[in-house]
Amino acid sequence: MSVKKIAIIGGGNLGTAIAEGLIQSGFVSPKHILITKRNTQTLLELERKGVLVSDRNEEALRYADLIILAVKPYQVSEVLAPLKKEFREDRHVLVSVVTGVSTEEIGGLLGKRIPIVRAMPNTAIAIQESMTCLAARDASEEQLQFVQDVFSQLGKSIRIDEKLMDASTVLGACGTAFAMRYIRANIQGGIEIGFDAATANQIAAQTVKGAAALLLTKGTHPEQEIDKVTTPKGCTIAGLNEMEHRGFSSSLIKGLVASYEKIKKDQ
Repeated sequence: MSVKKIAIIGGGNLGTAIAEGLIQSGFVSPKHILITKRNTQTLLELERKGVLVSDRNEEALRYADLIILAVKPYQVSEVLAPLKKEFREDRHVLVSVVTGVSTEEIGGLLGKRIPIVRAMPNTAIAIQESMTCLAARDASEEQLQFVQDVFSQLGKSIRIDEKLMDASTVLGACGTAFAMRYIRANIQGGIEIGFDAATANQIAAQTVKGAAALLLTKGTHPEQEIDKVTTPKGCTIAGLNEMEHRGFSSSLIKGLVASYEKIKKDQ
């Protein structure tokens, strides 16, 4: 178990999911986590588990070495501005899970050479199954490794170049919704061929989970696994070919690119 204290500024859905995941993993004791929010009434469940809660962000920096910033993009400036004097270059590491705000922008707001790590998790962080991409600025290997260890308790984590962070948002975060839409279509198809909705849901979700686990566990390419279930003149290849004729892969790729272009346009 880590003994380093962690503070989370922003007790919304993502901030509380991170706290819950760290507690469940046993990586850090609840008493070594502090989480802030204006309305602390919504944090009572975490407080009952031993997490410290506060409505003052200054307390987060006085308490912890690792600070996780989990606020809305438009709140970053107003949250960090009053905290400039509290940040210490020789103590703090700041981790931002804020979408679309670069480490350079955050560093400019602080006006100090604080180690900053940008993290992009997805909603599966709530069940410790996130795919989190990390990019760092002014952080030592030891500091970055500790941050990676934190997010590895909440699923899987990888380091990427920050210029790929927007792309990781599309592939890893928007990708959750794209996968859900595929599962939903699978369920609808399952109902049409005879299953009730609940049974179709269970079969479709577990099948996708198993397919993903095959790739992650064996390190194979999807086509290698597809080859194992596509027999000559079989039903699988007939279905795959029909989907491709209808633009299945093409529409997915176009959707990913459209999401990426939207992010770039809005910056």
